[in-house]
Amino acid sequence: MDTESQNIEFKQLWRDEYLKWICGFANAQGGTIYIGVDDSGNVKGLENIHRLSEDIPNKIATHLGIVADVNILTKDKKHYLEIKVQPSNIPISLNGIYHYRSGSTKQELKGIALQQFLLKKLGRSWDDMPHETATLKRISRTAVDYFLNHAVRASRMPASALADSTETVLENLNLITDDGKIRNAAILLFADNPQRYFPGSEFKIGRFGVSESDLMFQDIVEGNIIQMTERVIELLRSKYLISNIHYEGLQRVERLEIPEDALRELINNAICHKDYMGVAIQMKVYNDRIELWDDGFLPDGMIPDDLLKPHKSKPRNKLISAAFYRAGFIETWGRGIEKVCNAFDDAKMRRPVFEFTCGGLNTIIYRPNDTINDTTNDTINDTIIDPVNDRQKQILKYISTNPQITTLELIEKLNVSKPTIKRDLRILSNLGFIARVGANKNGYWKILLPK
Repeated sequence: MDTESQNIEFKQLWRDEYLKWICGFANAQGGTIYIGVDDSGNVKGLENIHRLSEDIPNKIATHLGIVADVNILTKDKKHYLEIKVQPSNIPISLNGIYHYRSGSTKQELKGIALQQFLLKKLGRSWDDMPHETATLKRISRTAVDYFLNHAVRASRMPASALADSTETVLENLNLITDDGKIRNAAILLFADNPQRYFPGSEFKIGRFGVSESDLMFQDIVEGNIIQMTERVIELLRSKYLISNIHYEGLQRVERLEIPEDALRELINNAICHKDYMGVAIQMKVYNDRIELWDDGFLPDGMIPDDLLKPHKSKPRNKLISAAFYRAGFIETWGRGIEKVCNAFDDAKMRRPVFEFTCGGLNTIIYRPNDTINDTTNDTINDTIIDPVNDRQKQILKYISTNPQITTLELIEKLNVSKPTIKRDLRILSNLGFIARVGANKNGYWKILLPK
């Protein structure tokens, strides 16, 4: 006898409430229920087994509208029942309630989870549903042109598409219904303000100290999602992450501390695969790592570790993913994570870690160990010139490693007087290199290096 698992359930006696389990199996990947078997897989046997073998199929057909194989099995002269349930290609409910087998548990689907389930069973995705009130007037031509330029550059659309009207572009991307309504995906991709319709489409970034409770500053990126990754990268480069500066000949090169192509891939994936009926994407930047979280479950049967193996691409938002592919932002063969890992390997950095937490996928991106010390100092030394002396450069380095450093600590580290430190801080503030955020007691310093 097999052990209980995602697709196998043991019940010692039959109860009509077990129709819920049969409903859950039918709505998921199918499964088998053994009646007359205890939780350890020991056959206990059943009385009136022939009557049960007739009653149970009738109850399944009457209450669920499906047919299940019910077989009488024998072991050690004890009879028990095997109920084999096939997965259904249409939603199955019991008394108007939809049950679903997930892992080794049965769930009652409600709210957004039920909506997503019904759409999937009908071969639809949320992003291809027509919006009842939004019109073409909400679509930004600037966003459409941005998409077209990237798609042509990626050789995934012909150059002639640059002259197409906005309506033609949306029609070619299947973003307009036959009766002229624009789909949810069109609003998210190209609307001037999609947050008006879907508040969860914003992207939150926060800079944290040693813990999640230690929020130092934050930003919210809004607007259409086709340009969102670019805006997020610009914000990370200017405010949150470090760019290592070097010269190739006479050319000044600023290389982001995280492999930029890999970072873009991870952000694009989060945007494409998130549940837009949920909450915003959240990026938390710590001294040693970045955590990127997007709302939504992984495709059926997948766990975070599967992302590191060859796998099929199963986008949650098919039309959004198709547009991102056309623009050259993502691949369609499930190779994105493999490319990310290869980029981190080439940079001799630790690979990202993927985990499922709080109803969404959390990606942990580790920053280089020397980012806070060496790279920040290189940036400061390269950027700050004549107006700032060596002591003031040193103050900037201390602030970059510890934004909450106090005046007293600076006095001790630099072995100078309190008036000197106050004067240096005032000079750096007047020059626009630092800013004080919050009160003197509980606030912190913020580096404002020129771009």
